[in-house]
Amino acid sequence: MFSNSKAAKAVRLAMMFGAGVTATISTQAMSAEADEVERIQVTGSSIKRTDMEGALPVTVISRAEIDASGVVNTADLMQQMPAMQGFTTASDSVGGGGGGVQSASIHNIGEQYTLVLVNGRRIAPSDSGSTIDLSNIPLALVERVEVLTDGASALYGSDAIAGVVNFILKDEVEGTHVSARYSNPQESGGDEWTFDITTGFGDYDNDGYNVVLSYSHVSKDQLAAKDRDFAKSGILTFSDDRYENDLLFFNGSGNAIPANARYSYDIINDEGEVETRRRAFNPYQQQSGSCDVNTSPIGEECWFDYTSTIEILPESDRDTFYANVNFAISDDIKGFVNANVSNFEMTTRIAPQPTGWFNMPEDTALAQEYILPYVSAEHQDGDLANGEYTGTTQARWRALPASNRTTTWDTDTLNLVAGLEGSHGDIDFSGAIGYSENETDQVFTTGWLLEEQFYNAAESGAFNVFDQAANFDASTLDGMIYEGPWQTDTISMWYIDGKASMPAFELPGGEAYFAAGFDYRSTNYERTMADAQKQNLVVGQTAGLEYDLERAQYGIFAELLMPITDTFEVSTSVRYDEIGEIEDKLIGEDANKSADDVTYKISANWKVNDDLSLRASYGTGFKAATMREIAEPRVDFGVTSGNFQCPFPTSDPEFGHLCLSGNSQYQVWREGARDLKPETSKQYSAGLVYAPSTDFAVTVDYWNVALEDIVIRLEEEEIFANPTKYRHLFTTKLNRGTGEDELAIIQAAVNGGTGDYSGVDYSVRLLNELSIGSLTTELKGTYLIESETSLNGSSLGKFGADQQVAFRNVFQFKNTLTHGDFAHTLTMNFKSDYEDENHTVAGCSVNEINPDGSIGDCAALQLTVPSYTKWDYQVKWTGMEDLGVTFGINNVMDIEPPRSLRTGGAGHQVGWDPRYADAYGRTFYLQADYSF
Repeated sequence: MFSNSKAAKAVRLAMMFGAGVTATISTQAMSAEADEVERIQVTGSSIKRTDMEGALPVTVISRAEIDASGVVNTADLMQQMPAMQGFTTASDSVGGGGGGVQSASIHNIGEQYTLVLVNGRRIAPSDSGSTIDLSNIPLALVERVEVLTDGASALYGSDAIAGVVNFILKDEVEGTHVSARYSNPQESGGDEWTFDITTGFGDYDNDGYNVVLSYSHVSKDQLAAKDRDFAKSGILTFSDDRYENDLLFFNGSGNAIPANARYSYDIINDEGEVETRRRAFNPYQQQSGSCDVNTSPIGEECWFDYTSTIEILPESDRDTFYANVNFAISDDIKGFVNANVSNFEMTTRIAPQPTGWFNMPEDTALAQEYILPYVSAEHQDGDLANGEYTGTTQARWRALPASNRTTTWDTDTLNLVAGLEGSHGDIDFSGAIGYSENETDQVFTTGWLLEEQFYNAAESGAFNVFDQAANFDASTLDGMIYEGPWQTDTISMWYIDGKASMPAFELPGGEAYFAAGFDYRSTNYERTMADAQKQNLVVGQTAGLEYDLERAQYGIFAELLMPITDTFEVSTSVRYDEIGEIEDKLIGEDANKSADDVTYKISANWKVNDDLSLRASYGTGFKAATMREIAEPRVDFGVTSGNFQCPFPTSDPEFGHLCLSGNSQYQVWREGARDLKPETSKQYSAGLVYAPSTDFAVTVDYWNVALEDIVIRLEEEEIFANPTKYRHLFTTKLNRGTGEDELAIIQAAVNGGTGDYSGVDYSVRLLNELSIGSLTTELKGTYLIESETSLNGSSLGKFGADQQVAFRNVFQFKNTLTHGDFAHTLTMNFKSDYEDENHTVAGCSVNEINPDGSIGDCAALQLTVPSYTKWDYQVKWTGMEDLGVTFGINNVMDIEPPRSLRTGGAGHQVGWDPRYADAYGRTFYLQADYSF
């Protein structure tokens, strides 16, 4: 098909730039003197081939690029790629829904549509779907990463609609390699250190076997909000040209210290009916004339600045053991076994326990001193026309003496694979059987209040919830803190797969190749709960239901590669998937029916001349909802991340009396939907590779993905903004502190219409030979044209209804100067600007500050969050044969995250968005690598 020189050129381009990817490259393939070039397998295809420039946009991240990136974990490596948007970050675990998971998401389409593989095979997901926790893949063991930014459902299955990320681990190692690194931010917090040791013995070609053994440790310290000026407070005052007065943004909580109080009174409403209303106020403010430290006046209440108590990024520790064995069964057949065992422990800290409203009976000393004196005179006179006090008094408090609510996520991971690969005649084949498991224990470490003990003590006046925070100490709540297990999630998967390829027939351009294969897997998701959760022992926590879900699925596929001419080839693939019904093992019945579909893909590559290639593809996809999206029972999901006004008038007979005062956080339930339809997709791409020499190359690829019947959960803002449309998603939740029902929402999974995504991936590479050395310049970026769903609208260039931002333009600009024993790398990472969350007068999230310092009128405001640019520098010295030393500075310019007035999205941080900027600031690291 191609001459050796052209193949060698393609190989060089692939290794230097990522225009193509290899699974194995022999020394013969790198030599122009070899009689023939070894056939290799390209990611996105099951057929081995002799050239690298296929019809699909595949990028390779080599080990050298990994080392130059300045990161120490696979999640950070993936999340700095320009094509990655919409993933889960470590900051999502600080009060968000992260649960310790960090993921990959290609083109902002969603992590559930990006398939992550290890050595070309699946591992157990982090949940009941297909999302993989990247932090379970140790970076020290990664030889390279292959990223296919095009749909591949017709080969890999339903979860590859957006593309594929394939981590290739080290397969053969000579000698022993030791690496150690220490990273230290210029400001306090966030220190990190790693240690890796890898050894290998045996030479497969000479001895018939090889063995690789490796151990890796990564330790990361907590970064607290108080450690950074931009993050230490949720009380933000600033100016804006649109207003004469300064403005205030405060995303606090009505659970405060000193406590807020409220009492109930009855009135005659406009319909002549008796209606119960409530007045909330802060007794300390009534007495002193102002709110206490770390609180701010909201109406008559004082709201707590919980941001001052939280963390930006959690601490974590990871230990990983890896073993890989290759052994010759015959001259043409190799057996392999590999095992990966790891433990990952992440400790997250959120604000101290909010109690919610709880009863403070009027005959108690605290109620008589702090609540009853402030019951309005018109509410005491017994006249319903003015309001009649009902005798109900309550308080809500922030348990600052209990310290932060601290949770440890302890995950044990096991991956075992055994298989064969080789050839028989003209047939290449491979197959494996594997087992993978993730078990995550959620443990409440400290800070969680025991419900009965706390309420009894608070109501009896054992301590004064209306007192200032400074007058409490840690002993105040002795005997009232729960420490122990809370919940365990176990996800296990076993699978078997096989594939084979062979020449099929001759065409003018050469031999056509045919491949076929199958894969079968069974996945089990089990959630068990500790007795403390089952018995509702902790304040604010509601026992969910245990469940044990299992689903099996299989697929068969075929692929045909046809070199129509010497310069034009076409590849087609087709796949049949059957995704079985979900068995709810605890109740002994199926939650849904099985689903199946046929998907296909057609791709073409035209080599116009030695310098230019054009490529294009079109395909379809199919994806079933996850087991939890379908079969999960109604479970407690905490509270809303934002504060909301009651969406119902007090006269509403069903919900009006259930609302909280002012802007408040409301309770959230989640549940599955058994009637969810599978999602389908259509995607196409077209692009070019221009490489006139090994010193210069350009790639440009346009891509377009259209989804139908997407499965989505409505965001809290959407539900509260449309209470009539989504009235069925409002319900109640019992507040056990008062014995009263309170308003809550249900975030159920729904088929949410369509999704449309399109954009351009681009890259440029230039090599210049200078008098002082070689300078390699690389530009890689993604420009989004469209990113929206019919349900949530567009988030392109703005903080959307999905509480995320789809950045219009993201790129990485890297320059590496190599001279003598030194290699200097300077990297720029850029994200374009966007429109921040839109704050309306009705929402009253932003207020004017009156000249006398008091809080004034509600203000309408939408900021433009400026573009964000981060520069990283690294120098590597290799002056000794067995020793390498690397020094680096991340965020050289010490750029702080830009201001964002978001009320939802990731985590509990206020005033900025931790998903889109570096919180560490200028950070120094030193690494040493030694081989013997």
